[in-house]
This record gives sequence, C-alpha cells and structure tokens, in this order.
Amino acid sequence: MAQQQLDIVEQVQLDGGRRQLTINMGPQHPSTHGVLRVVLELQGETVTGIDVVPGYLHRGVEKIGENRRYHQFMPYTDRNDYLAAPSNNLGWALAVEKLLGISVPPRADAIRVILSEFSRLMDHIICIGANLVDLGGITPMFVMFRAREAIYELLDACCGARLTVSYVRIGGLAADVPDDFEALCKNAIKQCDEAIKDGEKLITRNPIFINRFKDVGVMPKADALSWGWVGPALRGSGVAYDIRKDHPYSGYEQYDFDVPVGTTGDNYDRYLVRMEEMRQSLRIVEQALTKLPKGEIIVDDRKVALPRKSEVYSNIESLMNHFKLVYDGILPPAGEVYGYNEGANGEQGFYVVSDGRKYPWRVKLRPPCFAIYQAFPQMIKGCLLADAVATIGGLNVIAGELDR
Repeated sequence: MAQQQLDIVEQVQLDGGRRQLTINMGPQHPSTHGVLRVVLELQGETVTGIDVVPGYLHRGVEKIGENRRYHQFMPYTDRNDYLAAPSNNLGWALAVEKLLGISVPPRADAIRVILSEFSRLMDHIICIGANLVDLGGITPMFVMFRAREAIYELLDACCGARLTVSYVRIGGLAADVPDDFEALCKNAIKQCDEAIKDGEKLITRNPIFINRFKDVGVMPKADALSWGWVGPALRGSGVAYDIRKDHPYSGYEQYDFDVPVGTTGDNYDRYLVRMEEMRQSLRIVEQALTKLPKGEIIVDDRKVALPRKSEVYSNIESLMNHFKLVYDGILPPAGEVYGYNEGANGEQGFYVVSDGRKYPWRVKLRPPCFAIYQAFPQMIKGCLLADAVATIGGLNVIAGELDR
C-alpha cells in the first residue's frame, strides 16, 4: 500500500528477526473516508494490536441541541446518519412527541414510514457499494447508485432537498407530498428492485467477494449482545431484534414484513441481511402506498404546529400564534423521555430532559454506530490487514452518528 495511505509510525525489531510495525490506517486511508483513525500493530500482514481513535467528526451536536428550540434542532439530526436523513428526523420527532404526549395524523405516519424505508435503502446501497469500492470493486456502486438517485428525486419533490432534508416536523410533516408522489414512489421502487437484483448477480456468488467476506469479522451472538450491537450488525449475528417489530411506532404494526437474520455473524452474513432488508423495505413501502390515508399531515395543536400561512395573513390571532411559536418555541412539560426508532444502522435513541422552557435541559443521542465500532478491535485482532478494510466497511461506520 502507498506510504500516504498507511503511515508507518514505528518499527520494532522482535526476537527471531521479526519486525513489528505500528501504522496509522486513516484518517487519510480511503477506507476510513477521512473521518476515522485506526492505529494498528502488524507483524507482517497480521494485526497483533489495534487502537481505534474516533472523534474526527465531533461537532458537539448534543450541546447544540441544548441551545436550540425543539423545532430548531431538526436540521442537525440530518447530519447524524447523513446517508439516511429522514429516519433521523423521525427519531427526534418521536422523542419530542412522546414528551408532549401527542399523536400525529395517520397520513403523516404513513408518509414518515415510506420515507424512512427509502432512507434504509439509501443507506444500505451506500454501505454495500462503498465497501466494495474500498476493496477494488467499483462496478456494483455504479449499478446500485442509480436507485439512490431515484429516491433523491422523490425527496426533492417532497421538500426541495436531496440529502439533508429536514422534512419531518414535531407533530407531523413540513408540507404534504406532491401530487405525483405515488408515481415517484413507484419509480423508486422499480429502480431499487432492479438495483437489488443486479447487485445480487454481481456480488452474492462472486468467488472473490466470498473469499474476502466469508468467515471474516465474525461476531458471535452472545458477544454482539454484550457489546450492545443493534440493527443489521446484530441481526447478522442471529438476533432477530428489530424495533419496528418489537416496539412498533408510526403504525408499523399494520405492515407485513420479515426480519432477516444471519447464522455465522461474519461480514458475509451482514451483507446478506442488508440485501434482504432492502427487499423487505420495498414490501413495506408498497403496503403503505396502497393504503395511504387522506387527511392532515400535522397535528391541529397551536402550541406545537404553526398555523397555515393563509390564516397568518388573514387574522391577527393566527399571526400572534405564529409569532409566539417561532419566538418561544414548543414548551413541553417538565420531564424526561427516551424516544427511539429503527434507523438504517439500528436503534437510534434520543434522551431528552425538559424543564418546561423553550430549550431542552439535556439532549443525549444513542447512535447505533458507537457500540458497533467499539467491537472492531476484537473482530480483527489476529486477522490480516486486508480483513480490517473489509470489516470496517461491512460494519457501516457512519462517523456523523459515531462522533456526534
């Protein structure tokens, strides 16, 4: 590997003429994408010691949340798992709605579910595609990314943004979906279905891919639970825990879908789980579209939701209501809640403490990546250096939620 990719920190001569190298893999190394640093001790190509160094993308988002009104914090949640922004918006909204004790209209729930499942697809496409690019296989990324573009077009039509959308609002959504929403969804479903099939043909039975992923980065079920793993990583180790099934929210109990699990807990199992999860997400989206209800897209509560613009421009009460809600923000009762949902990487939680004022007294994020990444040293110690690159991509470490 090039010197600029693996920075040699130290060389030590061991007994028997062996050499031990201490090297930096990242943050410049391509597989760490500029935001992770891994210090490795190597004897030849074998990893004998490892120290992970997160924090390169830390921006103090929890402290920011404590200095923003509840609705102002929504755009910051986009930047956690920036590959699946709508599901982050939903997690924050669910936590604050739990604190307020409100329920959103059925139409808003259904649209939230549709966009959250498309978020999962976007995330998994990048996880699988970028992992293969790190290993030298660029074609699957090009083939599968077309489906992500179709989802971008859908999000753009809904809210005018593609990547960081801030479309969800506390109590519902920022606006109703466009008239061609169903057509855009069906096009995205078609593109995603084709991408999954093409990806399978290129990847699943490819002998080079199998050799790089099979029996590499193994995490047994008991260890995965001990580390606090969640999401596809945990399900790859054989634990069928999915918040959408075990603790349904946003009406997930009315949708029929399966929770795929692995058997070995290696990189290959985690890949298979993500591929099947994408199919199940398409099942959920199709069901939600079929029974998409009519009606309002945000609660009719003037302490939570802004009045319509037509009312603000036509009567003084709505104008004053708009001013007070923007200036003072949402004022939930004093208390504390933990709201959570099944993000693309697993359980993403928001612990919120309110003292009754316009700013949260305490905000704490529970990102799925943090617990998953802590197990990385255990997984690759004794493995080859090349296995470290394959494993870190297979875990889908998103630095935005890892570092916060």
